[in-house]
Amino acid sequence: MKKNVLIVTYYWPPAGGPGVQRWLKFVKYLPDFNINPIVFIPDNADYPLVDNSLLDDVSEDITILKSPIREPYKFAKLLTGKKATTISKGIITERTKQSRIECLMLYIRGNFFIPDARKSWVKPSVALLSDYISKHNIDTIITTGPPHSVHLIGLKLKEHFGVKWIADFRDPWTTIGYHKELKLTRASEAKHKRLESQVLNTADDIIVTSSPTKREFEAITNAPIHVITNGYDKVSTGAISLDEKFTLAHIGSLLSKRNPKVLWRVLSDLVKANPEFAQDFQLNMVGSIGEDVLESIEKFGLNRYINAVGYVSHQEAIVYQKQSQVLLLIEIDSEDTKCIIPGKLFEYLVSNRPIVAMGPEATDVEQILKTTNTGQYFLYKDYAGLKHVILNHYESFKKGSLQSYPIGLQKYSRRALTESLSKIL
Repeated sequence: MKKNVLIVTYYWPPAGGPGVQRWLKFVKYLPDFNINPIVFIPDNADYPLVDNSLLDDVSEDITILKSPIREPYKFAKLLTGKKATTISKGIITERTKQSRIECLMLYIRGNFFIPDARKSWVKPSVALLSDYISKHNIDTIITTGPPHSVHLIGLKLKEHFGVKWIADFRDPWTTIGYHKELKLTRASEAKHKRLESQVLNTADDIIVTSSPTKREFEAITNAPIHVITNGYDKVSTGAISLDEKFTLAHIGSLLSKRNPKVLWRVLSDLVKANPEFAQDFQLNMVGSIGEDVLESIEKFGLNRYINAVGYVSHQEAIVYQKQSQVLLLIEIDSEDTKCIIPGKLFEYLVSNRPIVAMGPEATDVEQILKTTNTGQYFLYKDYAGLKHVILNHYESFKKGSLQSYPIGLQKYSRRALTESLSKIL
C-alpha cells in the first residue's frame, strides 16, 4: 500500500508566482515513489498573482481537501486599493517614501496578525483535519511556509495526534528581509521568535531550501534539518528562436531594494559609448517592478531600452527565458538574503542562456552557478567585472555564438528532488 501523506499549503493553483511551484511539483512526482499525497488548501484564497495554466499540472487522481479562509487583504483593498496588493506581494516602499496609510498597514500586519495575515485559517483547519485524520490512515503531515501560520496547523495536529510532522521552510521566518519592515513592537518580535522556536523544536524533521537557512536553524533546534532546493521541470514550449536584439531579461519581481544601480550604470555607459550596442540592446522586465527601481532606470537614461512586460504565466515566462540572449538574476545586497535561492534560478539553468547574477557575498547561488558552469556572479560594487562580462556576451552575440554550457544539472530536476524528499518521508 502507498503511504498517505497530508500536505498543508496555502499556495496552490490557480495561485501564480514562485511560492506555488515547489509543492505542486513534489505532489506531481510523489506517487512515483509509492507515496499518496493528500493536499489541503484554502477554498477561497485571495492570491496576489493568478496563473490558471498551472492547473494543468494537478492530477485528477490527487485528493484535495479545502476549507474557507478569511483574507484580511480583501478588506484592506477596499480601503487602500493597489497598496494592499503590493504589500501582499512583498513589495514594500522605502521607509522614507512610505505614506501614512502604508505605515499603518505595516504596523497592523506586523503586530495584530502574528505570524501573518492568514492566522485565522489555523483554528478551522485544525478542526477539519482532526476529523479527517481520525477517519483516514494518515502517516505523515507536511506543512510548508510562508505563510508560516500554516506551520501552526502542523503544530496543533502534532500535539493532538502524535503523527510524524515535517515543516518545510521555503523562506526563513524571522530573518527574511520584509520581516524587519513590519514595524514590530518588542512584544510582537518576541512572539514571532517564540512561535518560530516552538515549530522548529516540535517538528520531527525540518526541510529548508538553502545551506545558510540550515545553519541558522541549527542554532535554534536539534531536529534533523535537510536541504532540498527548488528545481526545474520539463516544460514543452516547442521550437523557440532567440531574440534578434541583444536582450537582457529579468524574470520575476524587482522589489525596491532589489535595485542594482551599478548594473544600470554599466548599461548606461555602454549605450553612451557604443552606438552599435545602443541599437542592439533591449532590457526585458518580466514581472512587477518597484517604483524605486523604475526611478533609477530613468535616472540612468535607460527608459527607451526597457520592454516592461509585467506579470505573465509560468509557461510564458519559460518562453522569455529561452528566447532571451542573457538572463539577469538580481538579489538584494543584504546579509539577510544570503539564504535565498530564487526558484527561477533552476529554470534559468536549463534555458541554455548565460546568466548574470548579482547579490551579497558567499551565497549558495554563486556556488550553484560555478558548479553548473551556467553564469557569473557579481557583487554590487563590481562595476569593472560586470561591464567586462556584458561586453563579452555582446561580442559573442554579434558572432552568433552566445550560449551557456551547463554541467551536472540532473540533481536539480523536480523528480530527483522528490526522490530525496521520499527518503525523508
